[in-house]
Amino acid sequence: MLAAARWRREVWGDLRLRLLTDLGRVPSHSVRNWFYRRAGMVLPPTSSIHWRAEFYAPERIVVGDHCTIGDSVFLDGRSGLTIGDSVNLGSHVTIYTRQHAVDSPDFAEVGAPVVVGDHAWIASHAIVLPGVTVGEGAVVAAGAVVTKDVAPFAMVAGNPARFVRERSHDLTYRLGYAKRFV
Repeated sequence: MLAAARWRREVWGDLRLRLLTDLGRVPSHSVRNWFYRRAGMVLPPTSSIHWRAEFYAPERIVVGDHCTIGDSVFLDGRSGLTIGDSVNLGSHVTIYTRQHAVDSPDFAEVGAPVVVGDHAWIASHAIVLPGVTVGEGAVVAAGAVVTKDVAPFAMVAGNPARFVRERSHDLTYRLGYAKRFV
Protein backbone atom coordinates (compact mmCIF):
# COMPACT_ATOMS: atom_id res chain seq x y z
CA MET A 1 0.00 0.00 0.00
CA LEU A 2 2.79 2.44 0.93
CA ALA A 3 4.67 1.61 -2.28
CA ALA A 4 1.61 2.42 -4.40
CA ALA A 5 1.11 5.77 -2.65
CA ARG A 6 4.80 6.63 -3.11
CA TRP A 7 4.60 5.64 -6.79
CA ARG A 8 1.55 7.90 -7.35
CA ARG A 9 3.31 10.80 -5.61
CA GLU A 10 6.42 10.33 -7.77
CA VAL A 11 4.38 10.07 -10.98
CA TRP A 12 2.43 13.23 -10.11
CA GLY A 13 5.69 15.06 -9.31
CA ASP A 14 7.18 14.12 -12.68
CA LEU A 15 3.96 14.89 -14.54
CA ARG A 16 3.69 18.28 -12.82
CA LEU A 17 7.19 19.25 -14.00
CA ARG A 18 6.38 18.02 -17.51
CA LEU A 19 3.19 20.11 -17.58
CA LEU A 20 5.10 23.21 -16.42
CA THR A 21 7.69 22.58 -19.15
CA ASP A 22 4.97 22.32 -21.80
CA LEU A 23 3.32 25.42 -20.37
CA GLY A 24 6.59 27.26 -21.05
CA ARG A 25 5.64 27.28 -24.75
CA VAL A 26 2.40 29.20 -24.21
CA PRO A 27 2.91 32.65 -25.82
CA SER A 28 1.58 34.66 -22.88
CA HIS A 29 3.56 35.87 -19.87
CA SER A 30 0.46 36.35 -17.77
CA VAL A 31 -0.82 32.81 -18.39
CA ARG A 32 2.58 31.17 -17.75
CA ASN A 33 3.27 33.26 -14.66
CA TRP A 34 -0.18 32.48 -13.25
CA PHE A 35 0.54 28.75 -13.49
CA TYR A 36 4.08 29.16 -12.10
CA ARG A 37 2.60 30.89 -9.07
CA ARG A 38 0.01 28.10 -8.67
CA ALA A 39 2.91 25.62 -8.70
CA GLY A 40 4.26 27.40 -5.61
CA MET A 41 6.86 29.74 -7.11
CA VAL A 42 7.07 33.23 -5.60
CA LEU A 43 6.88 35.41 -8.70
CA PRO A 44 5.74 39.04 -8.37
CA PRO A 45 3.66 40.58 -11.18
CA THR A 46 6.53 43.03 -11.87
CA SER A 47 8.82 40.16 -12.94
CA SER A 48 8.67 38.01 -16.04
CA ILE A 49 9.92 34.61 -17.12
CA HIS A 50 10.27 34.26 -20.87
CA TRP A 51 9.24 31.10 -22.67
CA ARG A 52 10.61 27.55 -22.55
CA ALA A 53 11.71 27.79 -18.91
CA GLU A 54 12.18 24.53 -17.01
CA PHE A 55 12.19 23.96 -13.26
CA TYR A 56 12.89 21.49 -10.50
CA ALA A 57 10.91 22.20 -7.31
CA PRO A 58 9.31 25.51 -8.35
CA GLU A 59 7.79 25.74 -4.86
CA ARG A 60 11.31 26.43 -3.50
CA ILE A 61 12.07 29.25 -5.96
CA VAL A 62 11.65 32.89 -4.90
CA VAL A 63 11.95 35.62 -7.53
CA GLY A 64 12.20 39.27 -6.48
CA ASP A 65 10.52 42.35 -7.95
CA HIS A 66 11.37 43.74 -11.40
CA CYS A 67 13.32 40.71 -12.65
CA THR A 68 13.67 39.64 -16.26
CA ILE A 69 14.37 35.95 -16.71
CA GLY A 70 15.32 35.00 -20.27
CA ASP A 71 14.07 32.21 -22.46
CA SER A 72 15.11 28.58 -22.03
CA VAL A 73 16.41 28.99 -18.48
CA PHE A 74 16.67 26.04 -16.10
CA LEU A 75 16.05 26.87 -12.43
CA ASP A 76 16.60 24.18 -9.79
CA GLY A 77 14.80 24.93 -6.53
CA ARG A 78 15.36 21.57 -4.81
CA SER A 79 17.72 23.02 -2.18
CA GLY A 80 16.30 26.55 -2.42
CA LEU A 81 16.83 29.31 -4.97
CA THR A 82 16.41 33.00 -4.14
CA ILE A 83 16.67 35.66 -6.83
CA GLY A 84 16.80 39.28 -5.64
CA ASP A 85 15.20 42.42 -7.09
CA SER A 86 16.02 43.82 -10.56
CA VAL A 87 17.98 40.72 -11.57
CA ASN A 88 18.54 39.84 -15.22
CA LEU A 89 19.05 36.19 -16.18
CA GLY A 90 19.97 35.84 -19.85
CA SER A 91 18.74 33.15 -22.21
CA HIS A 92 19.79 29.57 -21.50
CA VAL A 93 21.07 30.30 -17.98
CA THR A 94 21.23 27.19 -15.79
CA ILE A 95 21.18 27.34 -11.99
CA TYR A 96 21.62 24.10 -10.02
CA THR A 97 21.11 23.60 -6.28
CA ARG A 98 21.78 19.83 -6.25
CA GLN A 99 24.48 17.59 -7.72
CA HIS A 100 25.99 14.18 -7.17
CA ALA A 101 28.85 13.73 -4.70
CA VAL A 102 31.80 12.74 -6.86
CA ASP A 103 33.36 10.39 -4.29
CA SER A 104 30.15 8.92 -2.94
CA PRO A 105 30.09 5.11 -3.27
CA ASP A 106 26.33 5.23 -3.95
CA PHE A 107 26.39 8.39 -6.14
CA ALA A 108 24.47 10.31 -3.45
CA GLU A 109 23.05 13.75 -4.08
CA VAL A 110 24.32 16.77 -2.18
CA GLY A 111 23.25 20.36 -2.47
CA ALA A 112 22.98 23.81 -1.03
CA PRO A 113 20.84 26.87 -1.76
CA VAL A 114 21.78 29.43 -4.40
CA VAL A 115 21.24 33.15 -3.80
CA VAL A 116 21.40 35.84 -6.49
CA GLY A 117 21.64 39.38 -5.10
CA ASP A 118 19.77 42.50 -6.21
CA HIS A 119 20.83 44.05 -9.56
CA ALA A 120 22.93 41.00 -10.50
CA TRP A 121 23.21 40.05 -14.16
CA ILE A 122 23.86 36.48 -15.19
CA ALA A 123 24.45 36.51 -18.95
CA SER A 124 23.42 33.93 -21.55
CA HIS A 125 24.52 30.30 -21.26
CA ALA A 126 26.11 30.80 -17.82
CA ILE A 127 25.94 27.96 -15.30
CA VAL A 128 25.73 28.50 -11.53
CA LEU A 129 26.45 25.47 -9.32
CA PRO A 130 25.02 24.54 -5.88
CA GLY A 131 25.82 26.63 -2.82
CA VAL A 132 26.91 29.74 -4.75
CA THR A 133 25.97 33.29 -3.80
CA VAL A 134 26.12 35.81 -6.64
CA GLY A 135 26.50 39.12 -4.82
CA GLU A 136 24.54 42.32 -5.25
CA GLY A 137 25.31 44.04 -8.56
CA ALA A 138 27.60 41.22 -9.70
CA VAL A 139 27.94 40.24 -13.37
CA VAL A 140 28.49 36.68 -14.59
CA ALA A 141 29.71 36.79 -18.20
CA ALA A 142 28.15 34.72 -20.97
CA GLY A 143 29.14 31.06 -20.82
CA ALA A 144 30.82 31.31 -17.41
CA VAL A 145 30.69 28.38 -14.99
CA VAL A 146 30.35 29.68 -11.43
CA THR A 147 31.65 27.25 -8.81
CA LYS A 148 32.36 29.73 -5.98
CA ASP A 149 30.70 32.82 -4.53
CA VAL A 150 30.86 36.01 -6.59
CA ALA A 151 31.57 39.15 -4.57
CA PRO A 152 29.17 42.07 -4.74
CA PHE A 153 29.74 44.25 -7.84
CA ALA A 154 32.36 41.85 -9.23
CA MET A 155 32.41 40.77 -12.86
CA VAL A 156 33.47 37.16 -13.45
CA ALA A 157 34.07 35.20 -16.65
CA GLY A 158 35.40 31.84 -17.82
CA ASN A 159 35.33 28.21 -16.76
CA PRO A 160 35.75 28.19 -13.86
CA ALA A 161 34.61 31.78 -13.44
CA ARG A 162 37.36 34.19 -12.35
CA PHE A 163 37.32 37.83 -11.32
CA VAL A 164 37.69 40.24 -14.27
CA ARG A 165 36.92 43.67 -12.81
CA GLU A 166 34.60 45.58 -10.52
CA ARG A 167 31.26 46.99 -11.68
CA SER A 168 29.85 50.40 -10.86
CA HIS A 169 28.12 50.54 -7.47
CA ASP A 170 25.63 53.16 -8.71
CA LEU A 171 22.85 50.85 -9.94
CA THR A 172 19.30 52.16 -9.82
CA TYR A 173 17.57 50.38 -12.73
CA ARG A 174 14.37 48.37 -12.42
CA LEU A 175 13.78 45.53 -14.84
CA GLY A 176 10.73 43.45 -15.66
CA TYR A 177 10.77 43.65 -19.45
CA ALA A 178 8.58 41.08 -21.16
CA LYS A 179 8.79 40.53 -24.92
CA ARG A 180 5.47 39.97 -26.57
CA PHE A 181 4.61 36.36 -27.33
CA VAL A 182 7.71 34.80 -25.69
